[in-house]
Amino acid sequence: MGKIRIYQLAKKLSVSSREIIKELEELGVAGKKPMSSLEEAEMELLSESLAEKKKAEAKKKPPLVVEETITVNALAKKLNIAANHLIKKLIEKGIFASLNQSLDKDTITWIAEEHGCPVKILSEEEAVLDSEDTEDDPASLVPRPPVATIMGHVDHGKTTLLDAIRETRVAEKESGGITQHIGAYEVELPKGKVIFLDTPGHEAFTAMRARGAQVTDVVVLVVAADDGIMPQTIEAIDHSKAAGVPIVIAINKIDKPNARLDRIRQQLMEHGLIPEELGGKTLCVEVSAIEKRGLDNLLEALLLEAEMLELKANPNRPAKGIIIEAQLDKGKGPVATVLIKKGTLRVGDDFICGSFGGKVRALFNDKGEKVESAGPSIPVEVSGMPEVPHAGDIFQVVSDEKKVKEIASKRQLLNREKNLREVRHLTLADLHAQIEEGKVKELPIIIKGDTRGSVEALSDSLKQLISDKVRLKIIHAGTGAVSESDVMLASASNAIILGFHIKSGPGALELAEVEKVDIHFYNIIYEAISEVKKALEGLLEPEYKRVVTGKVEVRQVFHISKKDAVAGSYVTEGKIARNSKITLFREGKSVYEGSIDTLRRFKDDVREVDAGYECGLTLTDFNDIREGDIIEAYYLEELERKL
Repeated sequence: MGKIRIYQLAKKLSVSSREIIKELEELGVAGKKPMSSLEEAEMELLSESLAEKKKAEAKKKPPLVVEETITVNALAKKLNIAANHLIKKLIEKGIFASLNQSLDKDTITWIAEEHGCPVKILSEEEAVLDSEDTEDDPASLVPRPPVATIMGHVDHGKTTLLDAIRETRVAEKESGGITQHIGAYEVELPKGKVIFLDTPGHEAFTAMRARGAQVTDVVVLVVAADDGIMPQTIEAIDHSKAAGVPIVIAINKIDKPNARLDRIRQQLMEHGLIPEELGGKTLCVEVSAIEKRGLDNLLEALLLEAEMLELKANPNRPAKGIIIEAQLDKGKGPVATVLIKKGTLRVGDDFICGSFGGKVRALFNDKGEKVESAGPSIPVEVSGMPEVPHAGDIFQVVSDEKKVKEIASKRQLLNREKNLREVRHLTLADLHAQIEEGKVKELPIIIKGDTRGSVEALSDSLKQLISDKVRLKIIHAGTGAVSESDVMLASASNAIILGFHIKSGPGALELAEVEKVDIHFYNIIYEAISEVKKALEGLLEPEYKRVVTGKVEVRQVFHISKKDAVAGSYVTEGKIARNSKITLFREGKSVYEGSIDTLRRFKDDVREVDAGYECGLTLTDFNDIREGDIIEAYYLEELERKL
């Protein structure tokens, strides 16, 4: 590296000579002037120092938010540098661009990094949404109700506990007493509102519980005092920890005679939840949902946790929320339960959700009553969806209806392109699988459910039923009643239809009878999984176990003719029957596999001969019997087929 004067280096780095001289003085190199030359060692020292400072400054700076179609002129303004200087930089890199030319993502990132600024590149529609979703002024924030999620193992009393708190009877309406969807409920307490999310306890709804944890402020983990920590309890703990939310333990069913409270606390400690009374930070409350004992203590613990979090949001802005659940309602069409995170949602607002946009036609609270608006933390059912969204989708109000249509159109186009790109290319493994195709069986199914979350949960569970000999193929999954078009699709693809928490539409059952399409309806998810598993096992090739029933030693061979040889034999073990399958061994090697043609004792035909007796026998289509041969009799026992 040759010598360079300070003023030349300053020009190259787009800084003043004074800044470089000051940096050198901090590094212990004094007495330098703009015309002074720098030695190689001084250059290396200066470069390292400037690089470290640039990194430190970049970490402090908020990311520069730019559109992916930004022009050279617009980027220069955002970076607060001269456009001519930026063009020179680009030419040095071999990029010839005019002021109004758009830059690609890599170039934008490189330029931003050169100027010590982290960058966040947004698509055009993301930029629109980002401009709508501005940061709130701390002065505009007001306290909001906490969102508490009820989690825990199946049948540990989550819904019954929530019933006791809000004095309703949801559990009585649920199939088998099991919650099948996420429900959001608003509960009025003396000290304010609390929003409860009731999540299903069955293992198939892991994904739905995860969504619950992502939108919650506090988790109420219900543990049955007579049952203890179970697999889904552990999953709920993991989801809560991953979401970084505090956990309040509700030890339920303390009214049970076999309740073991000390054991529960010990199990909680094993999973990193140390109760407060044992020196930890986890609040544990003993409750009985049936007897309504300890509920006040639970609510007090819940409000205490929420108070420490200092939850706030700005209600005076366009609403942004998360889809908790979505379904196809018979009277309202596609509807979704939205938990508002910030802002206030009003009837008539234009919104974007997933790959579609819409206008809020009506809002309903958790009691089914019409409301005009919903603020932060409030769950509300939104009518006006053009289609059923996915649980977990971001719901955002956009001020301009034209922008909503443009964004939705672009997202739908991107989704179509993504689906087209997701064509699997043939691999050697696929080629081998196709060669073996005749041995692989497939069960095509159509899944219809009342909510998107239920359909996703059932689909995910069924996809786990895999085998190298049989596979499940979900050709369609959607919400709403089983329709005639579903039946026609099933008929064309030879599929069965699974309906979950729904009924058939008009004419669907009659058409299914004509088309010979099999439709099954379920209200409890594990019953559906169990029956599909049995159906798949029925497609498996049968497996057999060889069970030896007897052994026979050939002691003399009688040749009646050139074609017939009778083996004078002695049964050494078990017994031999006329309908037995047999293997003939000679010097330890199998030389014949077949069956017995005739079996006699003296001149009489017999069905079987026991050990210790002599017999004469001939074999089907086999004449080469020799003295000393061993004949082994057996039958094949069909084994139970399992995935």
